[in-house]
Amino acid sequence: MPDCCSCSDVFQYETNKVTRIQSMNYGTLKWFFHVIVFSYVSFALVSDKLYQRKESVISSVHTKVKGIAEVKEEIVENGVKRLVHHVFDTADYTFPLQGNSFFVMTNFLKTEGQEQRLCPEYPTRRTLCSSDRGCKKGWMDPQSKGIQTGRCVVFKGNQKTCEVSAWCPIEAMEEAPRPALLNSAENFTVLIKNNIDFPGHNYTTRNILPGLNITCTFHKTRNPQCPIFRLGDIFRETGDNFSDVAIQGGIMGIEIYWDCNLDRWFHHCRPKYSFRRLDDKTTNVSLYPGYNFRYAKYYKENNVEKRTLIKVFGIRFDILVFGTGGKFDIIQLVVYIGSTLSYFGLTLKYVSFVDESHIRMVNQQLLGRRLQDVKGQEVPRPPVDFTDLSKLPLALHDPPPTPGQPEEMQLLREEVTPRPRDSPVWCQCGSCLPSQLPESHRCLEELCCRKKPGACITTSELFRKLVLSRHILQFLLLYQDPLLALDMDSTNSQLRHCAYRCYTTWRFGSQDMADFAILPSCCRWRIRREFPKSQGQYSGFKSPY
Repeated sequence: MPDCCSCSDVFQYETNKVTRIQSMNYGTLKWFFHVIVFSYVSFALVSDKLYQRKESVISSVHTKVKGIAEVKEEIVENGVKRLVHHVFDTADYTFPLQGNSFFVMTNFLKTEGQEQRLCPEYPTRRTLCSSDRGCKKGWMDPQSKGIQTGRCVVFKGNQKTCEVSAWCPIEAMEEAPRPALLNSAENFTVLIKNNIDFPGHNYTTRNILPGLNITCTFHKTRNPQCPIFRLGDIFRETGDNFSDVAIQGGIMGIEIYWDCNLDRWFHHCRPKYSFRRLDDKTTNVSLYPGYNFRYAKYYKENNVEKRTLIKVFGIRFDILVFGTGGKFDIIQLVVYIGSTLSYFGLTLKYVSFVDESHIRMVNQQLLGRRLQDVKGQEVPRPPVDFTDLSKLPLALHDPPPTPGQPEEMQLLREEVTPRPRDSPVWCQCGSCLPSQLPESHRCLEELCCRKKPGACITTSELFRKLVLSRHILQFLLLYQDPLLALDMDSTNSQLRHCAYRCYTTWRFGSQDMADFAILPSCCRWRIRREFPKSQGQYSGFKSPY
């Protein structure tokens, strides 16, 4: 219950005391830093186009592959081997795929004349047998080619395998031909048609320029805007050899990045192409290297249905289109200028206690003691927009419920736990740690999640899901930058700062407040324990301005 107020309190007025120091050295230093900051924000305003309203690209892609290949194939007829020459065109080596992808066949294995009957399995370690007892009638192994009949029959010579009901003869476990049968596919070309749209700016364009020379071929420096790509050149850009990849197949990414300036006075909207190998290059240690699939061609011979089974090796090309379009917006400019001018005026900080329904606004220039003890100005918490909750990936890799534990909402219990001996005097939850900053700056980090003694917010289930979930944090990082490389050295740092941001956005709601929010010590150290820094030294609180 709040304390009762007397009538005299109504007529009180509070003001801040300001001390002005007359000093040439301090004055010069102050204006020196102001000039540096003003120069930086002016440069950022122009170079990063912070005066523009940005919008993500919406695109569609269509491809056409061109090229002819001669394939020399060895076939066996009546026990005699002979070499047959085939000419492959676009209809033979391309396959329709869903989405922004196309596939080019580079190698294949054929099993001809298959029909539905009984025959021995191809000999492997799990299909070899010595008697009928080694075979089980009706057994269907996912790795098998048919249904076992329970008989052990001769495959070839002294080898015996389990008999199956399947498409016979069974496909042989052969390696892909070396070199690839369609090794000349590196000379094939692909035309990529990419139409983009920025609906918010009412702007549409495409990557094919007017008056395009249809005989051009993409080159990174000589012809960077040509939308016709030679397949061999794509692999050369990534440092790979097409002939090596063609044997077992692979996956290649073609990235189209649009950075569009839609202002009339400096209009520019042209694509930038880059390439990236997407599959596992270490085929010698990969369990299933390359890229392959099977399909069949069916026909009838003497009124018996037969088929030719083809195992296809090839390269799948995934076209990844991303980018933004920006256009001048007066609101964006005013917001940026206002946030910049706040640096030269009063710098405000925001504090949120879990046991209070409001947010406290603190003037940093008036800080002379720890944040936990500063009263500040009470600010209403922004209303919760429950429609935004659908954007949270809470279902991503949701852990299974613990056996024996009821599936109900876990609340933050208001039980007062004994304070640990090493807990700072200002800590109310028992989970805070002393600040590592110098004594003159410690006041910014001496803050607990609670105003009064009680359970720490870090013990709540929602804190674990929203702030500490590695899967959710990785999802958010990749959502912002789909091609972000989460390497081992910087992953913890990226996840740690993303967790800080998740907490401030969750507890303060408004993005403007979240930019100047201060994390409680208990939350900050809990995040650091989950995503530690290798050296163990942390920089502490830093203002965004």
